[in-house]
Amino acid sequence: MRRDGTETGPPQDGPPAGARVSLWRNRDYVGWWAGHGLSALGTSVSNIAFPLLILYATGSVARAGVITAATMVGTLATTLVGGALADRVSRRLILITGPLVQAAALGAVAYAVHRGEFALWLLSALACVAGAASGITSGSTIPSLRRIVPKEQIGEATARSMGRDMAARVIGAPLGGLLFSAARWAPFLADAVSFLFASLGAALIRRPLGPDRVPGAERPGIGRDVAAGYRFVRDHAYLRFTVIWVALLNAVAQGFFLLLIALVKHRGGDPQTIGFVNATALVGGVVGAVIGPLLLARIRARTALLVSAWVFVESFAVVALVPEPWQIGAVLLVATAAMVPLNVILESYEVRLVPDEYSGRVSAVSRFGMQALQWTGPLAAGFLGDRFGVQGAVLVLMVLMAALAVALHLTRSLRVLDEPVDAVAELPVPETAGV
Repeated sequence: MRRDGTETGPPQDGPPAGARVSLWRNRDYVGWWAGHGLSALGTSVSNIAFPLLILYATGSVARAGVITAATMVGTLATTLVGGALADRVSRRLILITGPLVQAAALGAVAYAVHRGEFALWLLSALACVAGAASGITSGSTIPSLRRIVPKEQIGEATARSMGRDMAARVIGAPLGGLLFSAARWAPFLADAVSFLFASLGAALIRRPLGPDRVPGAERPGIGRDVAAGYRFVRDHAYLRFTVIWVALLNAVAQGFFLLLIALVKHRGGDPQTIGFVNATALVGGVVGAVIGPLLLARIRARTALLVSAWVFVESFAVVALVPEPWQIGAVLLVATAAMVPLNVILESYEVRLVPDEYSGRVSAVSRFGMQALQWTGPLAAGFLGDRFGVQGAVLVLMVLMAALAVALHLTRSLRVLDEPVDAVAELPVPETAGV
């Protein structure tokens, strides 16, 4: 690592050229995968514990929506800065220090809850700090992955990472319910510990993670970096459309997740039942992560995208009508199995399209745009749930999701999905790109 915070090392993507080897034999990838997996497990535990804490303390779906939104607002506020930093300072340093800040914030939440402090403003502020650290860290995640695995294995690595995260949620959802039932502070302490492992995993990666620097080159300011990433996304139809579409999808999905917890609670489920319903649903995510690469190899990506979206629409209607918590879980299992390939497709094509020197900035701008409306989902869903009932709120979200599915049929911006992901050519670097 140099004094300016950058790292030295080979500029090419992935490990050195050679025979294709299993990702599980790539030590750096395994360390990256395991560290992020433990962090994802802890996050899934606290994600279910935060709304449970407020629901059981106040009974208000709207207040539960506020604390859920707080983390998202914190993440959104720092996502663009995180992407710019990923292209100018050591990504390794970011991946080590970011989780340490998150560990401190979640540890403070655990301490406050242990002392009986349930003030919404305090818990929301700490959740916002953890989210802000997440936003900084996330800017280095995909650029670092590009250095750890070869480009031809990006799709496989992306699918495995999503499968890992889904598996973590499968375990974390019931674990969060169990820990919450045992002690309300326990889920947050578990999340704090998980971030320590994420930091350790990043520290153990041997390969330089970048960014690379040209000696003597002048680096533009962070504002110009962010603007360059924005222009890159704006000027390419696929990136522009997917950012807007996923932003709306995330708002609907986050609102749906909050309503799901309230729906199971209103139908007689205790915290453990809520956790196991979420786990049952997330098993579908693991299945989806497995079938995602298979779908990419056998059918057009755009066809898979359309099927995923319409299955998700139908799940809203069925979930609102079935009476038993286990039936809700079964329906969501199918829905999440359909939705994960959608995420695999969109992310894999973006990684293939964006050149390395723009990957941090474009990834951050894309993530910022995709998360820009996410925080509104829990707030709107909480308001609708208190005003019209949870079942009515789910049906309102179904109508919005149907409109998003129709948009996939009408747009011309997804023509790149007609090509196999391995055949997609990288977009050219703008002539005015900074180095």
